[in-house]
Amino acid sequence: MKIALLHHSVPPIVGGVESVIAHHARLMCAAGHQVRLIAARGRSLNEDIPLLALPLADSRSERLSEMKKQLNSGQVTPEFEALRDELVNQLQAATLDCDILIAHNVCSLNKNLALTAALQRLHTSGRLPRLILWHHDLAWSTPRYRSELHDGYPWDLLRTDWGGARQVVVSEQRRAELAELMKLAPASIAVIPNGVDAARFYKLEAQTNVILDQTHLLDAAPILLLPVRLTPRKNIELALLTLAEFRKQFPQAALVVTGPLGPHNSDNVHYFEKLLRMRADLGLVDAVHFLVELQKNYLPDEVVADFYRISDALFFPSREEGFGIPLIEAGFSHLPAFCADIHALRQLGLQDAAFFSPDEDPAQVANLLAEYFRSSPVARLSLRVRSEFRWEAIYARQIAPLLV
Repeated sequence: MKIALLHHSVPPIVGGVESVIAHHARLMCAAGHQVRLIAARGRSLNEDIPLLALPLADSRSERLSEMKKQLNSGQVTPEFEALRDELVNQLQAATLDCDILIAHNVCSLNKNLALTAALQRLHTSGRLPRLILWHHDLAWSTPRYRSELHDGYPWDLLRTDWGGARQVVVSEQRRAELAELMKLAPASIAVIPNGVDAARFYKLEAQTNVILDQTHLLDAAPILLLPVRLTPRKNIELALLTLAEFRKQFPQAALVVTGPLGPHNSDNVHYFEKLLRMRADLGLVDAVHFLVELQKNYLPDEVVADFYRISDALFFPSREEGFGIPLIEAGFSHLPAFCADIHALRQLGLQDAAFFSPDEDPAQVANLLAEYFRSSPVARLSLRVRSEFRWEAIYARQIAPLLV
């Protein structure tokens, strides 16, 4: 499918709408669509997402600035009509072979009413592809714009349903405002929030991103981190048994074990085979991720640090530790720590970690975890935003169906 995204400017111009457009374009391109940007300022995102420059779409050119002064005072001049007609021809040419045109804020704000009017004329005369109007801000609902708005054409284009266009807003507040402005049923307006690109936000290593693509780990909640080698003294079987119980309360929970097999004892191979059988028997094949299965080489410290950033808790059930570096790293990463009650870890964690016996009933340990994730506002917020506001999740759940 060929999709065009229209705005006054695109990155590297800095702005909230510009950032959203860039994320949308990359996600659509990754999904196999042909994507182009149409804007007055900015540049192509990459060779697969070109920019078609449309200088008259600008929001602040000298020509537009003079005309906007006249519009702000309530005057619709021949210059406005001439600019609108030029934009009609240029927009039609720019979208001629497209299947969908998505216009961001162009029909929401009075930044370039000639562009809004051109878009409306093309749409109502059937000369545009399928049109999606994406509203981030609404001039008619924002007090700071009221002095620039007047009754009648072209200002009323910002509060009139053109018919046949899909209306999208970024929040429930905007939906209520748009429904009132255009006398639309709220249910007819899609709410698609903005999001966060987790890989960019966390500055994840390339190797980490490969692992996340293989495991879909970021879809899990909560994520328990066990950054240890695969040796019997690490008591990894308790982690598996606890996870099985924990998933009765948090069905999307997952465990990631970052370390390789211990290098000094051949029995570790048999221990790992035991863990794999236990994982299968407990029905946890998709929930317990031994990274040694995916990356045969030793994971660099930078990659292990990434897993501290994306995880929700350290789970550290060792029977024996001389020191306990993962507990220190959890502190540096602002992660809550759930640890076996052994001397070395007690000395490090003091009153600042949650402790359990390495021989504790897994159901009791699971209850300890569940109580934390239910009672901590920080944990609840973290789980919710990762589930609802990652761009990949938003695209799969809400944007992709909109394009069908």
